[in-house]
Amino acid sequence: MDTVLEAPTRTFVEVAEVWVPKGDKLVLGSGSYGALDAFAAASGKESFTKGEGLPGKAWAEERPVVLKQFDGSYFKRTEAAKAAGLTAAVAIPVFNGKTLKAVLVVLCADDDKRTGAIEVWSEGDGVLTLDDGYYGAAKHFEWVSQHTQFPRGQGLPGGVWSARTPILMRDLGSGYRFIRAESAGKAGLTTGLGLPVPVPSGDSYVLTLLSALGTPIARRFEIWDARSAKVGKELTAVMLDGICARDGALWDDEKTRRVEPWRGLIGKVLGTGLPALETGPSPTTAGYAGAVGLPIYRADELSHIVAWYC
Repeated sequence: MDTVLEAPTRTFVEVAEVWVPKGDKLVLGSGSYGALDAFAAASGKESFTKGEGLPGKAWAEERPVVLKQFDGSYFKRTEAAKAAGLTAAVAIPVFNGKTLKAVLVVLCADDDKRTGAIEVWSEGDGVLTLDDGYYGAAKHFEWVSQHTQFPRGQGLPGGVWSARTPILMRDLGSGYRFIRAESAGKAGLTTGLGLPVPVPSGDSYVLTLLSALGTPIARRFEIWDARSAKVGKELTAVMLDGICARDGALWDDEKTRRVEPWRGLIGKVLGTGLPALETGPSPTTAGYAGAVGLPIYRADELSHIVAWYC
């Protein structure tokens, strides 16, 4: 009998980059490009002043930015992105108070099957509304999201806004806590990670990553707590929540998972205070092809780290 090999699952996000301040510019700190070598080479030669390109815009405007079309936009690497099949990007600035630590940029490819959502919600008049988002083929879910608003504490964005901490939601299509459950179920969305994006103005922004089974943003999500009120004076982090397509629930009442600086992906974020990327299957990536670790600051301290593995 012939063995049928399962085709590799295409992920919703193709590229992740970390841009870090150096003088008056942002330069490439690290990047995860998969097989997109030409785009990686073009990115390695690039830098951005404040307001220039997508990373520079997130820096200047001090907020997360979604860019759904490169042609005719301020995106500087349009030709290289087009050659690589990349069509959209999201820039997430990481601020500690008023200090920019880095800008994380994720880039996506578009086709008629890739489904997922990367959303930015912003507060106005006491509710969160959609600032912008990228949804791939989930057009109906995009329409529903554009016409939805969240009071404090309601749904995934409102829950993150109220708690000021990252939140992980499962079973989006059937979960009563997920306000858009019906349309999420129709779009095949299964898991949601929401996190606050602190900015110097004090305005409220929430980023949500909604992952579908067929074209996942990630196959594993983790939330770590690094607040001194939780872990004490020692620089360390403990797992708050996690879910893995292979291992199931990661958080365990009976066993506290703790990480020290420079140990693995989370330890690297702890040690540097910057977003971290890992590529290639290894213990650090839990055997997956790559991983992203993103720090979140509050009150001048590293409060949480979120990670996703794809």
